[in-house]
Amino acid sequence: METHISCLFPEILAMIFSYLDVRDKGRVAQVCLAWRDASYHKSVWRGVEAKLHLRRANPSLFPSLQARGIRRVQILSLRRSLSYVIQGMPNIESLNLSGCYNLTDNGLGHAFVQEIPSLRVLNLSLCKQITDSSLGRIAQYLKNLEVLELGGCSNITNTGLLLIAWGLHRLKSLNLRSCRHVSDVGIGHLAGMTRSAAEGCLNLEYLTLQDCQKLTDLSLKHISKGLAKLRVLNLSFCGGISDAGMIHLSHMASLWSLNLRSCDNISDTGTMHLAMGTLRLSGLDVSFCDKIGDQSLAYIAQGLYQLKSLSLCSCHISDDGINRMVRQMHELRTLNIGQCVRITDKGLELIADHLTQLAGIDLYGCTKITKRGLERITQLPCLKVLNLGLWQMTESEKVR
Repeated sequence: METHISCLFPEILAMIFSYLDVRDKGRVAQVCLAWRDASYHKSVWRGVEAKLHLRRANPSLFPSLQARGIRRVQILSLRRSLSYVIQGMPNIESLNLSGCYNLTDNGLGHAFVQEIPSLRVLNLSLCKQITDSSLGRIAQYLKNLEVLELGGCSNITNTGLLLIAWGLHRLKSLNLRSCRHVSDVGIGHLAGMTRSAAEGCLNLEYLTLQDCQKLTDLSLKHISKGLAKLRVLNLSFCGGISDAGMIHLSHMASLWSLNLRSCDNISDTGTMHLAMGTLRLSGLDVSFCDKIGDQSLAYIAQGLYQLKSLSLCSCHISDDGINRMVRQMHELRTLNIGQCVRITDKGLELIADHLTQLAGIDLYGCTKITKRGLERITQLPCLKVLNLGLWQMTESEKVR
């Protein structure tokens, strides 16, 4: 029986070698410098995340991890039963199984056979064989779960979300990226719209719905009505949502970050709805929304002037739009306008004159700017990050 452990941390080797007597420590010390240092390591390994390759799992390893204060475990590869980890670490707080492609409902079912009140974080991203059956187990036995990562679990359906809404009332963060079968019905379950069947996950603060192609504006209505504590909402690549859905989001008082990247049906009208509401957004991303133009910048200046981060990459904005925005955006720290090919030195001069708190700016692919505009930007007193990328100059204009 053997357990292969990643040597990402010298403390892992030190923990293993601590069980050896003096003679055996001398032998392993001759293998290499890393083993020599670890064999005579004096410090106690506590509170560190253990990263394990589980192939032929040795059950005796896990109680020793627990005794050293290890509460967070990442399984890098899985060849044998996950139940050894769960049984050997009854006080586990975080379990990361991301990328364990061979994890099945059956394997997870054998591991979760009783309540684990200490477990707060579970990452099943890219565990593509996991289905709603596993979510039933999770909802039944992991009732104190606060973070659940299901990105890339493409077999999850609305039934699975119903189970989550039934059992995981303390959930604060949920990632459903690319869960292609999830629709408005499932979001309704999460938001408590089906109270007769499930109370909902009404404490959610972070919700990622990136690339959930079946979602429409009805999902946004459910979210606005049921998820009053939501702070961060990622709707990037959700092609089914439109300007009308922004009306529902525009009065979510707790929302401070909204990602609409590559939402093809969002236009200046959607920006207007957001700006006319009661939002206090700190971050907004409408990059690659090709219906966003200069009028959106005017709306942002009127109603979303408290933004600290604004991303407009590849939007149809110009120097005129920059002119209409910059005088009101005194709190802006990050501005991403990469691939906005209509921006010229005039726009950069306006930014340099008015956005004096700017710490980062993306000018990747802004092909109409020259050395003159760049020199103005580099004079910003707080600037720390400047991305130029595809910025084109003549040989005589090139600067370091």
